[in-house]
Amino acid sequence: MLEIANLEVVYNEVILVLRGLSIEVPDGQIVALLGANGAGKTTTLRAISGLLDVHEGAVTKGSISWNGEAIAGKKPSEIVRSGITQVMEGRRVFAEMTVDENLTTGGFTIKDKAATAASYDRVMELFPQLGERRSQTAGYLSGGEQQMLAIGRAMMASPKLLVLDEPSLGLAPMLIEQIRDIIVDINKSGTSVLLIEQNAMMALSIADYGYIMETGKIVMDGEPAKLLADDDVKEFYLGLHSGDDTEKKSFRDVKHYKRRKKWSS
Repeated sequence: MLEIANLEVVYNEVILVLRGLSIEVPDGQIVALLGANGAGKTTTLRAISGLLDVHEGAVTKGSISWNGEAIAGKKPSEIVRSGITQVMEGRRVFAEMTVDENLTTGGFTIKDKAATAASYDRVMELFPQLGERRSQTAGYLSGGEQQMLAIGRAMMASPKLLVLDEPSLGLAPMLIEQIRDIIVDINKSGTSVLLIEQNAMMALSIADYGYIMETGKIVMDGEPAKLLADDDVKEFYLGLHSGDDTEKKSFRDVKHYKRRKKWSS
């Protein structure tokens, strides 16, 4: 469905961020893309959604194909119309607009009124809390409600692929569980999901397949059970350490090349 092959992205014609990235999102699946801050996850999202040029970035090598059609370089509106919508990190709701007005903007590319109404009903089913706040100004919603609104706005376009950038960021554990369950419901209804996360436990608990990024490359991939069983993943993404407490190290304290060498061996 979505295939990224040997992708390179450069910012300001100088800074190489993605270095031969290759991932796939098969039809009907949830795929997790994991990595620490600075790994290149958000740049990957921008490349998929056509927003690189806004940030002075460009694809310099490789390809992005959606159902067999190249989409690198297309306008964001064209990409949305083709069936890909995204939820950016930080929610990015229109704070001065109401919940209903935010949802209406999400369905802007859909010209069929019946389809728009069906999408709206589906969003209300997924997020009953939003139904209770339809006329409320979005900026006054809680963080969890704003995240629901951001996902609901993306779902208004009836996407075939939903790309989520850090949906658990800044949320309490109970809300993270709720968002996780909603993602599963969305997927069961026929929408594929690319889940970009730092929260490896949440992402891998629902994913069909997972990739781990570091410095713009995929350093490990596999089924969730394989990733969760890996010692490096346990230590750097799940916070599970082995050995004496004095030997514990944080992810940023470990030199990247050593870990890449170990993972590739």
